[in-house]
Amino acid sequence: MTRILTITASPNRDGSVSTGLVQRLAGVLNRDADVTIRDLGAEPPAHLDQAMIGAFYTPEEARSDEQNTLLASSDQYVGELEAADVIILGTPMHNFGIPSALKAWIDQVARVGRTFKYTENGPEGLLKGKKVYVVTARGGDYSQSSPMNSLDHQIPYLKTVLGFVGLDDVTFINAEGGAKGDDGIRAAEAEIDALAATALQNAA
Repeated sequence: MTRILTITASPNRDGSVSTGLVQRLAGVLNRDADVTIRDLGAEPPAHLDQAMIGAFYTPEEARSDEQNTLLASSDQYVGELEAADVIILGTPMHNFGIPSALKAWIDQVARVGRTFKYTENGPEGLLKGKKVYVVTARGGDYSQSSPMNSLDHQIPYLKTVLGFVGLDDVTFINAEGGAKGDDGIRAAEAEIDALAATALQNAA
C-alpha cells in the first residue's frame, strides 16, 4: 500500500489556496493509499533553542529523559517522512519565502544521523527514493518569465533543503498571482489533475 504524507503550512484556517490544492492532489493520488496528515498551521512546531540543538547532537544512548522529551516531536516528524512513499507539501509564500511554521519543521527534520550524514565527500541525504510534490500559492507572479522571479526565495530554498536530506525527486506546482484573480489557481488545479492522471496511469 502506498503511504502518502501531506504537509500543509498555511496559518489560514479557512480558504487556504495551498491547503486546498494539497487536498486536491492527495484526493486523486490516494487510491488504496494510507494518508498521514501533518498540519503545521494548526500545530506549529517549536523553534529550535539551545537545549534542543544540544539534544540533536547527543548520541541516542547518552540522552537524558529531558532531551528525549525535547526530541519527541522531531522524532515523530522524521518518522512520518521515513515512512512515506509520496510526500505532498503545500505552502503559501510569506514575504518572498516560506511561513515560519514550515521553517521550524525543516529545522526539526534536518537532523544529522537521521535525515542526512556527513561523509568524506560531504553531506549525504538519507531520505531517498521518495516522490515529492510541492504546491505553492503566491499572491504575485514569481514564475520564471516574470520580472518578479528574482524575488522568489521560496522555490530555490525548498529545492536546496529537500535535496539536502535526500528528497531530490521534486515536482513543483505553483498557483501564481492569487491576489489578482483565480487564473493561477485554475492553472495549478489543471496541472494537478494532469499529473495525477499520469501518475495513476503509470501505476496501473
